[in-house]
Amino acid sequence: MGVAVWALITYIAIIVVWNTVLKRNIGEAMLVGFVAVCLFGGGDALELARAGLDEALSEEVVFAALAFVFMGYLMTELGLIDRQVTLLNSVFGRLRGGSAYVSTSAAALLGGPAGSGSGIAASVGSVTIPWMIRSRWRPDLAASLVAGNAGLGISIPPSSSMFLLLGSAAVAPVLSADQLIVAAFAGGLWTVLYRFVVVFSWVRRFRIEKISGEDIAPLRIALQQGFGSLLVYAGIAIPVVLTLDVGVRFLESRVGDAADDISVIVWIPVLTILATLLVAWRRLPRTGREWSTYLGNMASRYAVIGATLLFAFAAAASLGELGLVAQLTAIMEGFEAPLWIVASVVGLLLVVIAAPLTGTATIAAVGGVAFSALTAAGAPPAAAATAILIFASTEGASPPGAAPIYIATGIAGVDPSRTFLRLILWFVLPILAIGVLVATGLLPVPA
Repeated sequence: MGVAVWALITYIAIIVVWNTVLKRNIGEAMLVGFVAVCLFGGGDALELARAGLDEALSEEVVFAALAFVFMGYLMTELGLIDRQVTLLNSVFGRLRGGSAYVSTSAAALLGGPAGSGSGIAASVGSVTIPWMIRSRWRPDLAASLVAGNAGLGISIPPSSSMFLLLGSAAVAPVLSADQLIVAAFAGGLWTVLYRFVVVFSWVRRFRIEKISGEDIAPLRIALQQGFGSLLVYAGIAIPVVLTLDVGVRFLESRVGDAADDISVIVWIPVLTILATLLVAWRRLPRTGREWSTYLGNMASRYAVIGATLLFAFAAAASLGELGLVAQLTAIMEGFEAPLWIVASVVGLLLVVIAAPLTGTATIAAVGGVAFSALTAAGAPPAAAATAILIFASTEGASPPGAAPIYIATGIAGVDPSRTFLRLILWFVLPILAIGVLVATGLLPVPA
């Protein structure tokens, strides 16, 4: 194994020991892990650290996650969440675990348009995490479910990852977009079905009960009190609509090619914060001292989540500089075995690569190699490509580097490390298994 692979193993081990054994906070663990990765660069350690930090500071998800924390704080403190939860409970509160089923359904519906795990965690989590918490779900469970569902941004077509895979030299000659989109949709539905099983299990495992009848306001009253609070979600709806074909054509007619530079993950929190301030302006602080107190109360949240995101992305970039992708690709290319073993090893390697990187970056880097390995072992082309998308979709739930984890836990106000083991056991490993079953044909997808 190459030095980058050993650096990755050391990085994960340090974070686990620092956070779970020594009981230090996750931001500090990420910093120590990042320093350890850089030391693998030897005499180039400082240059490796600089490259990693430069990459992290230019990463839009870092800004977006901090903006979502601020957005959630504003909506809670200004009373908008209370009104929204009252309205949502009046519609779904009589269903046991209703808020979690809605959260999963929304993630599936937004999967293709959002196109990214961070986009789903941000847009769906900002609504459903506070609702789940008020519906008697523990905050860490609510955050875990939203982060675990974030992978639907890759496994549900038409995602950008799907088109990246189609564009690779290995895939393009043997698989058309029409063939893959049907197969990928079927594969994505298998992962959605599994997530509904998770919700069903958690509702019973953690004894989530229906909302008491006296706690559910009549729909007419809930609409009167809470309809205005829903206007803040124009900040989510507008960027999402602009990613659809009609929105893209509208933007291109106004700003030309610059439309491609508009980031949904950045504009969702920005527009939602602005909408929140407009809807609840009467309840905003009026003096400088009130604003100082108001903002000071949330400062502690930024200390941990900011450090965690910064050093997570910095470590990922530094691992890339050490050659992690190339070294794992070499392992993948030299492997020969029965299909189920090849699918398991390829899937595990994709999960490992996607954990510090992203699903999209992973597919861009090694998607073609993974496709060749699977088809050479006997997997049908459509099944092989679908399995690769499913494997890469674990990036949203793969600790410690997955941005959706920090977005979801930031909204929920919990320590990210409290979700790590649950995400691995309930999402990463089962989704890996689903990908293997798809590749081997035990879970069928259209050819």
